Amino acid sequence: MTITIKKCTVEDVNMLQEISYETFNETFKDQNSPENMTAYLVVAFTIEQLKTELKNTSSHFFFVFVNTEIAGYLKVNIDDAQSEAMGAESLEVERIYVKSQYQKLGLGKQLFNKALDVSRQLNKKKIWLGVWEKNENAIAFYKRIGFVQTGSHSFYMGEEEQIDFIMTKTIL
Repeated sequence: MTITIKKCTVEDVNMLQEISYETFNETFKDQNSPENMTAYLVVAFTIEQLKTELKNTSSHFFFVFVNTEIAGYLKVNIDDAQSEAMGAESLEVERIYVKSQYQKLGLGKQLFNKALDVSRQLNKKKIWLGVWEKNENAIAFYKRIGFVQTGSHSFYMGEEEQIDFIMTKTIL
């Protein structure tokens, strides 16, 4: 098995949209109404929205491939692209999504290591993320790699307010 991580460009927008829909749907459809899922997906993952995010120099996307198959992706934000004002010394991991058939292969850890590499290249002191309070697998993963809960914020899935835990890790 060959694992490759590749930076995404605007030319990758269609592939990014496809993997975004697939992984978000796999992760959250069983715990949310179809109406709320659709309401979120049609706003968050439009081609126009993804192009805007890809063109933002404060956001970085990376695909992870297993052999030649796309298995997931990572999105990190700095500066004004962060979804919360966490300061210039912080990097946000906004998305780590891995297709269900590729989970438990260490790809999430490899994507997180890529986020660590980016944060070090940019001289960031802290990595943070928001994770849905009901996403127990993700919370356990983040705790295993050294994150601690430092707060919470609201996330809207359609009309439904949900709570994301804010988890933070200091970079040594």
